[in-house]
Amino acid sequence: MEREPSEAWSPARAIVTGGVAAGLLDITYAFLFYGAKGTAPIPLLQSIASGLLGKAAFEGGLATAALGGFFQLLIPTVAAAAYFALTRLLPALRRHAVASGILFGIAVYVVMYWVVLPLSAIPFKPNRTPAAVVTGLLAHMFLVGLPIALANRRSG
Repeated sequence: MEREPSEAWSPARAIVTGGVAAGLLDITYAFLFYGAKGTAPIPLLQSIASGLLGKAAFEGGLATAALGGFFQLLIPTVAAAAYFALTRLLPALRRHAVASGILFGIAVYVVMYWVVLPLSAIPFKPNRTPAAVVTGLLAHMFLVGLPIALANRRSG
């Protein structure tokens, strides 16, 4: 059994901390993974904004890159709020934060890549090569779901 943290955080602190940590870790992974393939950070951030703006995101310069950065932090923060609500319905998720965080990361990956992205305005197909799927799943398990669950475990 995992131990409980000694100092409880407010729900808002747990949600924002988990969401922002997940967003920063995830974008760091993306910068490294796609940077190794030649994609610079600004177009990568613009590609996130293209979910709302479509092709126009790539013509918006730093403004649309900043919008992509905002979405990069907002989306996992919304996921953290959903996880928080879920743990109130299923308290065992909070007690087993590591396992449930890893499973939540898989769920976030599936929802993002098979529901959200296909319904968005992105002007490209999501990368579904085996390397992208495996590393994307691992990144979402350990860099998105896990920090969200561990921050949530700190809430009172």
